[in-house]
Amino acid sequence: MATAAKVTKRAEHLLNRELSLLDYSARLLELVADPDRPLLERVNVCRFFSSNLDEFFMIRVAGLMDLVASGVSVRSADGLSPAEALVAIRERVSDLTARQSKLWRRELCPALAEHGIVIATLDDCSAKELKELETRFEREIYPVLTPLGVGPGQPFPFISPLSLSLGVLARDPEDGEERFGRVKVPEGLLRFFPVGKRGLLLPLEQVIAHFLPWLFPGMEIEERAAFRVTRDADFEVSDEADDLLEAVRTELRRRRFGDVVRLEVSASMSSAMLDRLKDGLGVADAQVYPINGLLDLEDVMQIGELDRPELKPEPWAGVTQGRISPASAGADIFAEIKRSDILVHHPYESFATSFEALVKRAAKDPDVIGIKTAVYRTTGDSPLIPALIEAAEAGKQSVCLLELKARFDERRNIEWSRALEQAGVHVVYGFPNLKIHAKATLVVRREGDRLRRYVHVGTGNYNSITARAYEDIGLFTADEEIAADVADLFNYLTGFGQPQRFRKLLVAPFTLRTRLLEEIRTVARAGEAGRIRLKCNNLADAAIIEELYRASQAGARVDIVARSICMLRPGVEGLSETIHVRSVLGRFLEHSRVFIFETPERSSYLLGSADLMPRNLDHRIEIVAPVEQSRAQQELNAVFDALLADNQQAWELRSNGSWHRLQPKKDDRPRVAQSALMRRAQLRSRRQAEYRSRAR
Repeated sequence: MATAAKVTKRAEHLLNRELSLLDYSARLLELVADPDRPLLERVNVCRFFSSNLDEFFMIRVAGLMDLVASGVSVRSADGLSPAEALVAIRERVSDLTARQSKLWRRELCPALAEHGIVIATLDDCSAKELKELETRFEREIYPVLTPLGVGPGQPFPFISPLSLSLGVLARDPEDGEERFGRVKVPEGLLRFFPVGKRGLLLPLEQVIAHFLPWLFPGMEIEERAAFRVTRDADFEVSDEADDLLEAVRTELRRRRFGDVVRLEVSASMSSAMLDRLKDGLGVADAQVYPINGLLDLEDVMQIGELDRPELKPEPWAGVTQGRISPASAGADIFAEIKRSDILVHHPYESFATSFEALVKRAAKDPDVIGIKTAVYRTTGDSPLIPALIEAAEAGKQSVCLLELKARFDERRNIEWSRALEQAGVHVVYGFPNLKIHAKATLVVRREGDRLRRYVHVGTGNYNSITARAYEDIGLFTADEEIAADVADLFNYLTGFGQPQRFRKLLVAPFTLRTRLLEEIRTVARAGEAGRIRLKCNNLADAAIIEELYRASQAGARVDIVARSICMLRPGVEGLSETIHVRSVLGRFLEHSRVFIFETPERSSYLLGSADLMPRNLDHRIEIVAPVEQSRAQQELNAVFDALLADNQQAWELRSNGSWHRLQPKKDDRPRVAQSALMRRAQLRSRRQAEYRSRAR
């Protein structure tokens, strides 16, 4: 009885993880609805809403459905059973997708039309435009279409995940037999098909639907309706896998054929067609989501990428970090790092002139004898992969820890592994049961009669594309103990044996959880004189949350900036009265993880790759590094000051679990954190340039 009461009490203290993530989706829709934001930015946020929801079903909903199917009665930390969670998710998702469709139809499309970007229907086309459409359909679309019928000798076809399809009910006029067919909307064509001098943009599925008689000649088309299938994409690699590369390849092939977890259908679809789909796909009513409007609005990326700069935010190019500028002009970047640590805040400060400049310099520097890096996600135009290859070809020790299990980037990482190995880079894939999520690079350089190690530890991926859109922080250091820790970790990951004691780094799954809990307890002992500031993507670890509650009960102030998930319930009397939680959303995706613990006797500043979730603390290789130099600590303080002062793009979490968007109070000026940090970066860059000019 006591145990049951304890579990119930704990559940009352926590919010549901899945519903919290859907709350994040709701905040995205508030950005879509915000008329003060640039129009094409709103369109892009609409796209992100759809892609996030797809991943949510492929991973989180799929996992819950597996639990229900297996009969597992385990409840989540907040007390919901898997079946109860699925019911709540369905209700919430139905509301969110209805809101998205309404925003697209009633706000975004009319606003786009005002600027000459007309999302049209065939009814909007003139006779001349319809004639052009017919000609172009025959030449550009019809050749790639494949009608698939269902009937005797024609089983229900496999429907690939996330592909858009047209369901067709057609009747044979000779015998009156009604048949079902499916036409896949080609993924290699533009979703919004331009036609006519007016540049009307027609949804591709509507164009195909208009010309269905070409695909089913002699048949009477009785109904046509769009549908889309989402499949389980959450695979696991066996702990017993001897060949990790081949195991991941096998699981990638299985992912394509995962069980159906969601069926989206046009709200106009008849019950007769829907029954055919449910029977063919083996789905229940609870998995069907009618959509009143276009399906798969992730494809509005095509609209968001139009060359209309007046409808987008002002372009932003990150400035070069002041301490690195002299190095970029020809000075020794290694000497600058050796002088003292450098903190770089992306995208306000350039990733290209900081980290990418470092690896390019390391590849060419004859005194550099080794480069080791951990890659979770990267991109084709990043200098990192070419730098590793160049270093290997120059005879330098070149090592890449490549995480093959980076979700939805597995195939790309397999391709990178081949290119690297062919160039002579030592490629290591890590462990079947532990993802390597750490972001760290080690450069070994000969200086005089000794070897010196330089380290970069970051909060984000080594990806030049996301580095321009994601907010992240990188630490460059020559601290001997941090460098030794990173070197030991690389050796552990590439070799075998037990991990050694780390000097300064907090490393999951070995010491990170324990050290974070110790830091929280230290602040709690300071009572009202203690303060905790946390910045993360997700806060979903029950043990961390309970310790934060205890710190609050001791009087410590706790400020949390959590972009997406937060299971902690703030502001509850006697539990979390001194805890304040906010989420900041803007043109850049808040992505860094920073943890600051303060008492009158000491302060601890930490940054790294780990979110505050069980998977990060217990089931991944993560690195969190101390930031010990006062100048760098001041930079982290400035980041928090801006985020906690935002009253335009910030939401506060209330004790009842609802999120409230902040507005400037009377006589209070509007403050936007990301705008303030952009101005700050520019100001510091100008001051540094003026200082160098005077020095010359």
